[in-house]
Amino acid sequence: MKITDYITFVIHTPWRNLTYLVLETDEGIRGYGEARVVSKTHTVREFLKDVRRHIVGFDASDIEELYRRFTLFDFGLPGEVVMTGLALVEMACWDCIGKKAKLPVYQLLGGKVRDKIPAYANGWYTVDRTPEAFAGAAKKVLARGYRGMKLDPFGNGNLELTREEYHRSLEILEAVFSVAGRDAQVFVEMHGRFAPHQAVEIARAIEKYQPGWIEEPCRPDDPGALEMVARHTSVPIATGERYYTAAQFRDLFPKRVIHILQPDMTQCGGFLETKKICSTAETYSVMVAPHNVGGIISTAAALHLMAGLRNGKILEHFNDFSDAEIKQAGRPYPEVKDGQFDLPQGPGWGVELDFDYIREKSAKSGDGVIADPGLDMFRKPDWFKRSEATKSGMKQ
Repeated sequence: MKITDYITFVIHTPWRNLTYLVLETDEGIRGYGEARVVSKTHTVREFLKDVRRHIVGFDASDIEELYRRFTLFDFGLPGEVVMTGLALVEMACWDCIGKKAKLPVYQLLGGKVRDKIPAYANGWYTVDRTPEAFAGAAKKVLARGYRGMKLDPFGNGNLELTREEYHRSLEILEAVFSVAGRDAQVFVEMHGRFAPHQAVEIARAIEKYQPGWIEEPCRPDDPGALEMVARHTSVPIATGERYYTAAQFRDLFPKRVIHILQPDMTQCGGFLETKKICSTAETYSVMVAPHNVGGIISTAAALHLMAGLRNGKILEHFNDFSDAEIKQAGRPYPEVKDGQFDLPQGPGWGVELDFDYIREKSAKSGDGVIADPGLDMFRKPDWFKRSEATKSGMKQ
C-alpha cells in the first residue's frame, strides 16, 4: 500500500487552528491525520513539503521506518515542528492500515482493556472571572453528565501572583470545588505558570479539596522545579503536553515527580510512539490522561490509544463547550454520554471527514501564511474566554 500523495487542510477557530492531513495510496485507501500546533500551523505545513521525499512512494504500513526517516535520516534533533509533522503522517498511515485490514486501529495493537473511556471537560469556563460565574459554568458541565472538569483560574499569572490575584484564584477554585462536591473530580491547570514556591503555596491551599491533579505547575523545561513541588505537596502532579520525544519523558519517570502523564499524540510522533511512551510510564506506575485539544480525528485517535492502555485514566475533551461547530468536520463524531466515550467502531479511526464542510471553514491566509490566533495567556487577563475574548483582539 504505497503512499502516492497527500494534502492538508486547516480549519480556523478564534483560538486554535486544526490541521488535517489526507494521505492517498495506490490502493485507493485514504487515511486521516490531525494536529493542533500553537503559532506554527504554517511552519508545519511547509515542513511537510520539505520532507515529501520521506512520505510519497513509501509503504504506509512501515511505521517504524517512517519514524526513522523523520527523526534520524535528516540528522538534526527533532522538536515540536518535526514531531507534529510526523504525527500527522503517522496517524494517517494507521488509518490506512486499519481500513485495509477492516479493523479498528486499537485491535491492531493489542486490543482493548475497556469498553468506555472516562472524559473530562475543558474550555467550559468562558465567563467573567468571578467565583459566581465559574460556579455557574461548572454546574452546566455537571448537567451534561461530565464527572470531571479542568480549569485554569489564574488569569494571566506568571511566576508569582499578587496577593489580590492569589486570593481571587483560590476563591474561584473554592466555588468550583463546592459545585463538584463528590459528583465530579476537578483538575487544576497551571499552564507552566509558576515559580516552584508559588506552585507549592497554591497546591497546599487546595489539598483539602482533593483535586485530581495540578497540571504543569512550573515551566516544562525546568524539571528541578517539578521535583521541588512534588516534595512539598500530596496533590498528584500531571504534565507532558509540551514534551515531544520519548527522551524528554524518559528522564521524568525515575525521579518519581509525575503521577499522571499527558502526552499529545498529535505532537509527539503519532499513535505508536505515544503508546510506547505510555507503556514505559506504566512500568513506573504512572497513569495516562492524554492531552486532547483537537477535533474529530484527534479525539477518535486518542480513544483508540486509551482503549488499549492498562494505565489509562481519563481523556480531555473541549468540543462540547468551545467551538462545538468543529464537530461537523466529519462523522460520526465521538460524543460524550454520561461522562464517558464509547469505543470507536469501524475500520481505521472509524470516522470520515466531511470535505465540503472543511473547505467551507478553511482558514484564510494572508501573504500565504495562515495566522495562528493562540490564547496569549501570559498577557491577556481574559484569555480563558477563548472564542469571545479573542475574536476582536486576534491579529491576522
